[in-house]
Amino acid sequence: MNKTELIAYLMNEANLTKVQATAAVDAFIEGVVSTLKKGDKVTIPGFGVFSVKERAARDGINPLTKEKIKIKASKSAGFKPSKTLKDALN
Repeated sequence: MNKTELIAYLMNEANLTKVQATAAVDAFIEGVVSTLKKGDKVTIPGFGVFSVKERAARDGINPLTKEKIKIKASKSAGFKPSKTLKDALN
């Protein structure tokens, strides 16, 4: 499901207009992104937890040249599904 399909789903299931559904999806995304930027978690009971994962700097190897390279520390978004979501998929 992509963003357009999610908007269409919300239009049908929640009886929203396209403008309302688009605003809801955009607001959700903005809320998650701004919360993660602050370093906080977003917890949605029955669905899961969005959080920031930090990766330490490390040494790597360029697979083409076999040369050692330094990989900088970085942050990425992570998602851990809730037990309810895991059980729904099994």
